[in-house]
Amino acid sequence: MDIVKPLIALLAIVNPIGCIPFFIHFTGGFTAKQRTRTIHVASITAFCVIAVSALAGLRIIEFFGISLASFQVGGGMLLLISSLQMLNAQPAESRHADIAEGEDKVDAGDSIAIVPLTIPLLTGPATISTMVIYAEKTRHWWQLGVLVGYGVVIAVSVWVAFSLSGRIARAIGRTGIQVMTRLMGLILAALAVEVMSDGLVKLFPGLAGH
Repeated sequence: MDIVKPLIALLAIVNPIGCIPFFIHFTGGFTAKQRTRTIHVASITAFCVIAVSALAGLRIIEFFGISLASFQVGGGMLLLISSLQMLNAQPAESRHADIAEGEDKVDAGDSIAIVPLTIPLLTGPATISTMVIYAEKTRHWWQLGVLVGYGVVIAVSVWVAFSLSGRIARAIGRTGIQVMTRLMGLILAALAVEVMSDGLVKLFPGLAGH
C-alpha cells in the first residue's frame, strides 16, 4: 500500500478550510462555548467515520456480496463527482439540501456538529469509499493502524481549521478558500481516475494489455 496517497486523498476530500464558510454561517449565532463544543464534536465525529470505515468497511461490503473491483469503480466515480464539485469551489460532499438542513437546525437551536457539518459536508460517501479501498490494499496490521492514525490527522486539521476559522477567513478571504478548494479538487480527480482504472483492470483483465 502506498502510505502517502490515502492521506492526500483524505485531505483533499475533507478539505476543512473549504468548509470554513459553512462553519461560520451555521455557528454565527452561537456563544463561544457552543462554538467550541461544535468544533470538538465535529473533530471526534470525523475521526470516528474514518476509523470505522478503515476497520469495518471491507466487512460491510463483503456482507452485501459486493466485489472490491466493483466497489473501486463505483467509489472512483463518486470521488470523481466530488472532485467536480470541488472544481466548482463547493465542498466535496455538499448538497443544497444538506446546507438547508443545517440552516434549519441553527434556527431550531439544535447542534449541527454531526449533521450536516461533519456528515456529509466534511466526511461522507466519498470519504468512506476512500478508506475502504485503501484498507483493502493493506498487508500488515500496522498499515491499517496508519489509516486509523490518518483519522487523527484529519480530526486535528478540522479542529485547527474551525478554531482559527475567523483568522483564516480574514487572511485568505473567500477567493483564497475557493482557489484552495479547486486545487484539492484537481488532485482528487487524478486519484479518482487511478482508483477507477485499478477497479476496471480487475473487472476486465484484458484492459491491462500485455
